[in-house]
Amino acid sequence: MGHQVGFRHRPRRGSLQFWPRVRAKRPYPSVASWPRSTEAKLLGFAGYKAGMTRVLAIDNKKTSQTKGAEIALPVTIIEVPPLKFFGLRLYSQSLEGLAPLTEVWADTKDKYLVRKIKTPKTFASEKTLAQVQEKLKDAAEIRMLAHTQPHLARLGKKRPDVFELKVGGELTAAFEYAKNLLGKELRISDVFDKGEYVDTFSVSKGKGFQGSVKRFGVRILQHKAEKVKRKAGTLGPWTPKKTSFRVPQHGQMGFHSRAEYNKQILQVGETLKIKGGIVNYGDITHDYVLVQGSIPGSKKRLIILRKALRPSQKTRHAAPELTHVALRSQQ
Repeated sequence: MGHQVGFRHRPRRGSLQFWPRVRAKRPYPSVASWPRSTEAKLLGFAGYKAGMTRVLAIDNKKTSQTKGAEIALPVTIIEVPPLKFFGLRLYSQSLEGLAPLTEVWADTKDKYLVRKIKTPKTFASEKTLAQVQEKLKDAAEIRMLAHTQPHLARLGKKRPDVFELKVGGELTAAFEYAKNLLGKELRISDVFDKGEYVDTFSVSKGKGFQGSVKRFGVRILQHKAEKVKRKAGTLGPWTPKKTSFRVPQHGQMGFHSRAEYNKQILQVGETLKIKGGIVNYGDITHDYVLVQGSIPGSKKRLIILRKALRPSQKTRHAAPELTHVALRSQQ
């Protein structure tokens, strides 16, 4: 199904980069890999998608035709209340990849965390932390166990989202950094700066079970077509006697786990007041970030930000100067 008759230069319908197109296991994403870092610092953060707006900025790209002029840019608003860290976990390298080695939990109980998971009976102490530190020689990396605080963002829910965030740097320095974070909160300004490039992880909007016309954009057949018009013209040759996975067919559309790379943070702020509030979200009452471009997912869905894994040196540039942020009513 590479082209249609009369449209030989038309690309195939649907990208095979996103395959298989299956439902995500849960409504918030996971991060499969983390970048290498020499600094003992968290390599990611998380927040909730609030919506989109636009900003006016001074174009500072060297090769742009509008360099020095004021341009409009679309941005995604992500509300990022402080994260709370309830544990740290050591991973060792095995033949099958990373394997959990040991973990320790903070001695401070959070009344919202027990809504999500069961807390252990033993918590961190000087003795348990010393035992964990002895196992650093067998560890490959350190990750923090973190949870969000959606009650601060007024999302209408109190149950937090739980996930892991890797700590960069050498293991000894990373352990000291992680130990100091146990039971404490951290703001996004302590992790990301304005102008930094990040990768985003999210779950796209679900659209249910759809046909091949909406799912892949195939051409609707003429009225004399046999039985069905809204289908692919052919499912393949007689031999081999099987249907290739490249053939556009019906199936699940949306609610996919997606990663997007090299998005620039244009602004990190504390409060953002949009007249009338953001539709289907409300007011931004805590820290927020403005990320250039769109991010998959519906409003109020969790977005994980990670330091850029493969930053492009050709397109990297400092954050443009923002002259205006559109705050008019979206009603």
